[in-house]
Amino acid sequence: MTSQSHSDSGWQLTADNIDYTNYFGVTVANGMVGLVSSVQPMQVQDVILNGVYDNYQRGRVENILKVFNHLNCWLDVDGKRVSSQTISYYVQTLDMKTATLVTTFEIANKLRVKHSVLSLRHLPFTAMVELEFEALSDVTITPASVIEAPVHLQEIRGLYSQIDRPHVTLPLLTSVAKSPSGKYVVAASNSFIFEEPHGQEPTLIHEDWDYNLHLAKFSKTLQKGETYSFAIVGSVISSAHVADAHNEAERLTVFAKLEGRDRLLKRHHQEWAQLWQSDIEIDGDEPVQRAVRSAIYHLYSFVREDYAYSLSPMGLSGLGYNGHVFWDTEIWMYPALLMLRPELAKSLLDYRFERMEAARQNARSHGFRGVMFPWESAGDGSEQTPVWALTGPFQHHITGCIGWAFWKYYQVTKDKKWLAERGFPLLREVAEFWCSRVERNQPEQYDINNVIGANEWEENIDNNAFTNGMAKTVLQYAVQAAHELGITPDADWQHVADRIPILTFPDGTTRENATYTGVDIKQADVNLLAYPLNVVTDESAIRRDLAYYAPRLSPEGPAMGPSVLAVLYARLGETGKAYEWLLKSYRANEVPPFGVLAECAGGTNPYFATGAGGMLQAVLAGFGGLDITDAGLVRRNVTLPESWKALRIKGIGVA
Repeated sequence: MTSQSHSDSGWQLTADNIDYTNYFGVTVANGMVGLVSSVQPMQVQDVILNGVYDNYQRGRVENILKVFNHLNCWLDVDGKRVSSQTISYYVQTLDMKTATLVTTFEIANKLRVKHSVLSLRHLPFTAMVELEFEALSDVTITPASVIEAPVHLQEIRGLYSQIDRPHVTLPLLTSVAKSPSGKYVVAASNSFIFEEPHGQEPTLIHEDWDYNLHLAKFSKTLQKGETYSFAIVGSVISSAHVADAHNEAERLTVFAKLEGRDRLLKRHHQEWAQLWQSDIEIDGDEPVQRAVRSAIYHLYSFVREDYAYSLSPMGLSGLGYNGHVFWDTEIWMYPALLMLRPELAKSLLDYRFERMEAARQNARSHGFRGVMFPWESAGDGSEQTPVWALTGPFQHHITGCIGWAFWKYYQVTKDKKWLAERGFPLLREVAEFWCSRVERNQPEQYDINNVIGANEWEENIDNNAFTNGMAKTVLQYAVQAAHELGITPDADWQHVADRIPILTFPDGTTRENATYTGVDIKQADVNLLAYPLNVVTDESAIRRDLAYYAPRLSPEGPAMGPSVLAVLYARLGETGKAYEWLLKSYRANEVPPFGVLAECAGGTNPYFATGAGGMLQAVLAGFGGLDITDAGLVRRNVTLPESWKALRIKGIGVA
């Protein structure tokens, strides 16, 4: 699938012999701006901007915004436009250590080109392209920096200006538009960074091609053997982030241009070096090492520590699931981030906390108290699930998942100030929701009826195992949080938790819901009670549930289901089975040419960050033995797969 060097210690994803008809791009991102690679030379397929959502006729709900493609380049060589049909030796390599995508190719016997793309980690709204040329014969090149608008942006304006200062010329190619509904202003701006002294830079020509596309270009003649390089910096931002998006985009671009190429690269590399102090190293299994590092790289790329934005199932790789935020964040992606980089995990919690008022309104609308978080959340935290999907009104376990994640953060960090200001206020509201949600039908059994559980193929069911298990767990966490702060908890929280049932079959196997008959399941549900909830703790019960539900886990389900089974088998000492389930959690989901993950085996919708989070939990909590407890991060005794010589988990927890 992917032709890769075996001397890079699992740091590179390399694509050569690319099939142009079967290509799924890899994403370069900094938690704010996602750049998806293209099969076309010097192109970026999509630019995704985090934190801004609008309705553009997809499901009648808000979508994360695909914005100006402001980093594309065109290249004419001796007057002829370069395309995928006119090049050879096309190779793309993602260096995960520096979050840099490098593409190389040749044009006939005339020119060798190196094209590098970075979404600058230290500048959230700014990215950079580096271009290097080597003349294989005497040749004239005409590179162009292009800004193009996607079809859904409205009232597009293209502008070009040139600011002359005593020691520098600042060319600015800018595009401004309104979001599809007109709710936001979106702006992108870029500029060249030339290496020639001031006054000797190439002469730029601005061209308007259409209302949605304009460019700046120059020409340069190179002698055989001569090399030439320059860079382009570009910023994109919206009025969801700042009041004046147009001016701010240009200011940020001017700042990056005058920082210069070397300073930008140095800061970017420093930021990624800091992130990679938290890493997983596997000796003896390079394919798994590379897959694990790819998963870490993508999660690091999709989130920032300084903005209260969350993670969608597809991160910043495209419009999959409309860029909405689900339980995928808290149960699947968040635990790996919490173990490796708690400061990144905290941003995901901040996203939820700052949208609690919308969750309160949602609870009131459904006749409940406290907070009821939406199944699909976007900009303001209101429900964004399309009406045809019943998950919106009925997949209530997400409110428990969010409360669970908040307590886990406290267990790892022991940050009592945070617990008082954010953790407990949210847990208190979550507990109130579950106390109002249960049906007190019998003195000793409080039912949770008419829900959709983790296994979404079973709709409108009663007493779902995962929903009930999560409700019990988070009610007890609310009690613990109160005690930690010296507050007397509401007695009803523990009273209700003790009376929520976990149903079983006559032989003691946990029953997924009151009417479950043994049909295939979409994804793990019952097994989540053993990990990560620790509701089912007896080894014989865990084994019984695994024996019953593992054969019923459909191969058509999403990637994260097998990862839970991998964790449990690893903790039970069945390392061979655990390793098989680890491979099932991602290998069949890899798509060419970079091996990025689709949601399901044979799928075509990468990048599935949820699956990455599950796979990382299989390594961290399974083979790594890590467990998040009241004592903090602790390690269980586990056995490594036969082929692994060593497993090193670096930089975990709070520094």
